[in-house]
Amino acid sequence: MLHFLRGFVLPEAACEAPDSSSRYESLFKKLDLNEDGRVDIAELQAGLKALGIPLGDDAEKKIFTAGDTNQDGKLDIEEFMNYLKDHEKKMKLAFKSLDKNNDGKIDASEVVQSLKILGIDISIRQAEKILQSIDADGTMSVDWNEWRDHFLFNPATDIQEIVRYWKHSTVLDIGDSLTIPDEFTEEEKKTGQWWRQLLAGGVAGAVSRTGTAPLDRLKVMMQVHGSKSKMNIAGGLQQMVKEGGVRSLWRGNGVNVVKIAPETAIKFWAYEQYKKMFLNEDGKVGTVERFISGSLAGATAQTSIYPMEVLKTRLAVGKTGQYAGMFDCAKKILRREGVKAFYKGYVPNILGIIPYAGIDLAVYEALKKRWLEKYATDSANPGILVLLGCGTMSSTCGQLASYPLALIRTRMQAQAMVEGGPQLNMVGLFQRIIAKEGVFGLYRGIAPNFMKVLPAVSISYVVYEKMKENLGIA
Repeated sequence: MLHFLRGFVLPEAACEAPDSSSRYESLFKKLDLNEDGRVDIAELQAGLKALGIPLGDDAEKKIFTAGDTNQDGKLDIEEFMNYLKDHEKKMKLAFKSLDKNNDGKIDASEVVQSLKILGIDISIRQAEKILQSIDADGTMSVDWNEWRDHFLFNPATDIQEIVRYWKHSTVLDIGDSLTIPDEFTEEEKKTGQWWRQLLAGGVAGAVSRTGTAPLDRLKVMMQVHGSKSKMNIAGGLQQMVKEGGVRSLWRGNGVNVVKIAPETAIKFWAYEQYKKMFLNEDGKVGTVERFISGSLAGATAQTSIYPMEVLKTRLAVGKTGQYAGMFDCAKKILRREGVKAFYKGYVPNILGIIPYAGIDLAVYEALKKRWLEKYATDSANPGILVLLGCGTMSSTCGQLASYPLALIRTRMQAQAMVEGGPQLNMVGLFQRIIAKEGVFGLYRGIAPNFMKVLPAVSISYVVYEKMKENLGIA
């Protein structure tokens, strides 16, 4: 594509010319299909497609919105040239920031160094594959002309856009809240895109959790009662419907949905605060520091909303008519057991954050590196299916590692509801489960837990994309 762009859209002589005006005028004429001296969004999209450089609706609309200063729905020659000149200045700054040795070229080692500053560790081989998508002359280095031509019609102006391809997004809501918070660029923070993305993710999580609530309640029932009744998936669902009707399958879901908003807000705020504590001399945060900040943010959010976790478990395990709702449940727990009851199971819950977030991140990074090494030939962008697959697998591995702690947490939350049962602490409960049920007892309820992963991810993604569309997120 770059050879075509340099040879046809931007002739070689023009590429070397110090004055860019003639290049831009020539390019404008090629995009002005009806020759009326103005280019609308349809002409821009059709013209770029005809030139062999389609970018996709989002990128093209972003270019058009930025360039159309008088907001008349069309770009005239002046607006077009002003946009490209301004964009070229930003690209020049980005190029210089990557060109560490100031030799006028970017090589693989400089890409590795720049990404490391951003908290991303990649190998020289992976950096070379990133450069291949920009390198037009096959020298395995990128000069200014190649850099400018590659990003001429791409809204990306710096290397962070490559990192954004591999953003491990919170859109993958599988019902657990132990993931490291999402990362937002400075541009997203300034333009308000961050809160729109959080809102879209929150709505997607609410719909996803509601859609998979029956499996989630079944998991909780199997964790608490599975050892006594030898409950299986089919029998458990039938038992719940028989006891409370079809509506009982969603018992406890209301609290599970309500807690999304405060937890997401607290986690995002805390993550930003903790990151400030780990800034290095360059004002950047490394990979390990991001992980620590994310884990601390998760612990802070969980501490703040943990009473709602207890309410969710009590409502899910409760019988028909036992509680009139969330507030009635809270009043009865407070009256009978005191404030401490709202933090039963807190320790295993907090301890579960480290294995979940750590393994989730490690598996995601391993899958990402594997894909880059094996399949990234023309682009560093893996596509949505690869991202969803990597995110689903890494989250599932994280759940598998932290599941015993999650089970112990749930049992401790519900202990007071089991008649005649001893009130054990974390260690005592762990020993009791191993002695009576064996190692497999620590994984009771994991089957419905895994069954809900695929539908939860699918629902989250579809709803998230619709919300992005409605909120105007690029």
